[in-house]
Amino acid sequence: MIKYLTAGESHGKCLTGILEGMPAGLALSEEDIAIDLRRRQQGYGRSDRMKIEQDIAHILSGVRHGKTLGSPITLQIENKDWVNWQDKMSITPLTDESRIEKLTRPRPGHADLAGAIKYQHEDIRNVIERASARETAMRVALGAVCRKFFGVFGIQVVSHVINIGGVEAKNLAADLSVDEISARGNSSGLRCLDCDSEVAMIAKIDQAMANKDTLGGIFEVIIEGLPVGVGSYVHGDRRLDGILAQAMLSIHAMKAVGIGLGENSAHLFGSELHDRLLPNHETTMKRPTNNAGGIEGGMSNGERIRLRVAMKPLSTIGKPMDSVDLKTGKSSPALSERSDVCAVPAACVVGEAMALLAMMNPFLEKYGGDSMVEIHAHLKSSPGLPWA
Repeated sequence: MIKYLTAGESHGKCLTGILEGMPAGLALSEEDIAIDLRRRQQGYGRSDRMKIEQDIAHILSGVRHGKTLGSPITLQIENKDWVNWQDKMSITPLTDESRIEKLTRPRPGHADLAGAIKYQHEDIRNVIERASARETAMRVALGAVCRKFFGVFGIQVVSHVINIGGVEAKNLAADLSVDEISARGNSSGLRCLDCDSEVAMIAKIDQAMANKDTLGGIFEVIIEGLPVGVGSYVHGDRRLDGILAQAMLSIHAMKAVGIGLGENSAHLFGSELHDRLLPNHETTMKRPTNNAGGIEGGMSNGERIRLRVAMKPLSTIGKPMDSVDLKTGKSSPALSERSDVCAVPAACVVGEAMALLAMMNPFLEKYGGDSMVEIHAHLKSSPGLPWA
């Protein structure tokens, strides 16, 4: 089964990722991964660091002559800003530690305080570097490998922004194909499908920028083409909705996940909510609605899977909030780091990557094999309705 691991600090030498369990025979190149890394760096409201990094993932192992070997795949992304941080992030002890200021003023909403207490760090920099969302660059790279895998079987994952700072976009995705959603999202500065709402969102981001503040929002991840029955109802840890929700909430700054109508499901009668089954030819069926968001009983039901994910405003604010200096115990403004004003469009791409990574094990549990040839055969022979 698939396992993955990331390592590296925000301003360290590099980010490293290992993906274990990818079947042999998948065509894979560094350019396949670069596409998603470029998408992650885009979006109105991002910080100047996006101009520095220009992320490229190098494949160090697990691929030979353009195809996966079935052995662990190792990826590495160089941090180009490392040259400016070699002293601050030195692996070896410094001869003069007084040259490096210890950070002791935690930011409300960040990992700073709890992380410093948990690991007994006197310098919050030790927390910042790994808690930073810079780590998601490697998650996107690993997710891109999984995207190439699922693409072979016609399974697509796309995303779009539906709310920034309270500005809600019209629900246009339901009437668009996933290719159209992807094309429109990639051509938009905010990955928003509604042009009028995007203008209002940009104005809201400009307001936050002028006020030295930050903004969060909501995005939707859409999975199309996943066969019926991925996941299971027999144990809680095998339920697809639980697996996907955990994956979304593992992303930095995510605070809520809804599937289909999400929390709005609680406001309806059952007869209004549940998606009716209607006959379609002799042995198949169709549904006029998709309120369940493509998952019933912890399993994919063949409809489009829709995940609505809420992201809080980032906790590094240009006008620092009140805090307490951990060294003196006195009131002090929180520390300030370089940060985005709004990163919701980038979070979309990270959400796609996490959905792709999270789906691998449920998919391989049902159709698995050691090679792409074997998985193709299992998928092709998968049964339909027992009475059909």
